[in-house]
Amino acid sequence: MLVSKTYWRGAPFHMVEPPAGAKVTPLLLEAADHRQSQALWWTPAGCPLPKVAVVCMHPRVDFTRHYAFERLLEARMGCLGANTRNPNNDIDTVHEEIVLDLGACVRWLRQQGVERVVLLGNSGGGSLSALYQAQAELPAEQRIARTPAGAPTRLMHAQMPAADAMVYIAAHTGQGRILGDCIDPAVVDESDPLASRVELDMYDARNGFCVPPAWSHYDDAFVQRFREGQHARVERLDALARAHVARQRSAHQRAKVDAQTEVLRHKHFEPVMAIHRTMANLHYVDNRLDPSDRSYGSLLSERPDLMNFRLLGFARVCTPRAWLSTWSALSSNADMLQTLPNIAAPTLMVHAGRDREIYPRAHIAPLTEAIGAADRTVVTIEGARHYFEADFGEQRAPHRDELMKIVVEWIAERFAP
Repeated sequence: MLVSKTYWRGAPFHMVEPPAGAKVTPLLLEAADHRQSQALWWTPAGCPLPKVAVVCMHPRVDFTRHYAFERLLEARMGCLGANTRNPNNDIDTVHEEIVLDLGACVRWLRQQGVERVVLLGNSGGGSLSALYQAQAELPAEQRIARTPAGAPTRLMHAQMPAADAMVYIAAHTGQGRILGDCIDPAVVDESDPLASRVELDMYDARNGFCVPPAWSHYDDAFVQRFREGQHARVERLDALARAHVARQRSAHQRAKVDAQTEVLRHKHFEPVMAIHRTMANLHYVDNRLDPSDRSYGSLLSERPDLMNFRLLGFARVCTPRAWLSTWSALSSNADMLQTLPNIAAPTLMVHAGRDREIYPRAHIAPLTEAIGAADRTVVTIEGARHYFEADFGEQRAPHRDELMKIVVEWIAERFAP
C-alpha cells in the first residue's frame, strides 16, 4: 500500500472516546454570507455552559471529534468542533469565505455566554485560525476587501469577534507555502502530466535519488534549480488561474448586453484545474537538507515517488479561485508568516519533532520568529509525529499525553476554567 501506516486504522485526528458523561449537541451554524455549516458542541459532565471553550476547524478535514477534546473536556472546557462549508472537499475552498464559518463558531459561543474562546489550529487549521484572528483583530474597514481572484469579500461587513487565545498544534506555514515546497517542477505541460524534464526530476537517479527506503542525496546546484522550478510552476498555474477568472469575468460583462444561450453558457461555466504531481518535496527523501528525527517519506506516504502520480495528495483538483486563495504559494492570504505578526492574542505553538511535513528550518524557525504576540510559548515534543499518535499497533500515545498536558495547563494558567 502506498498510503502511510498513519491512516491504516482510520483518521488519526479523531478522539478515541469522549469522557464519561460528556454531552454532545449537533449544531447548524450560519455564516455572515448565510452559508451553513455543521458542528458538534461538546460540554463536560454537569457543565452545560463552560467558562472556557475551544474551537477547532480545518479547511477541509472533519475535526468535529478532534483528539484534543478528550483532555479538554476532562479539564472542564467546552469544545466546538466544526466543519467549513466544504467538509472533506476543498475543490472550491476560498479562505476569505471559510473564515466566515469560523466566525460563526466564535459568534455562537459568545452568544451562549462563554467567557473565553480559544482557537485551536491543528495542521492546516493553523493558517485558517490565524487568518481569521488577524482579520478579527483589525478594524472592519481594514480587512481584506477582495479575494486573490478579485471577488469582493464579506469581511468588512461581517461580525468577527476575536478569540482570546490561539493554540497551534503541528501547524504549518500555510497550505499554499506547503504546496510550493512539494509541487513537482518536472511537470512542464499541465496537459501532459507524465512527461518530465529530467534535469528537474527529484525522483530520477541521475539527480541523486535512491531507491526507497534509502535516503537520497541532492547537491546544492540541483536543490537551487529544483526550487526555482517549483516557483516557476506556481507562477504558471497562477497565470492559468487568473486567465480562467478573466474569461469568466468578461463573459459576465457580455451577458449584461447579450442574453444569447452561448454567452450565458460562458458566463456560468466554472472551470476546474487538475494539479498533477504534488508530492515532490526534497525533504521527503533527503534528510540532510533540513535535519530532524523524522522517518522516510511524507505525511501521506512512505513512497512519495509513486504517490506523486496518484490522486491522493494536496490540491489535486481545484477551481481557479480556490487555487489562488488556498493553494498558491504566491497569492494565498492564508499565510502564517504574514498573519502571525499581526495577532496580539496569547499564542501557544506546539510542534512534533518527527513530523514528516513540517521541518525545523523550513517551518518551525520562521513560524517562531513570526509570532507577534507578547505572550508566546513555543514547544517541540521530540519523538512525536504529526498527529502525536501512538506507534503503529500500540494503544498508548505518550506524545499525545504530553501535548495535551501542555495545552491544558497553558490555557488554565490564563483562563482558569
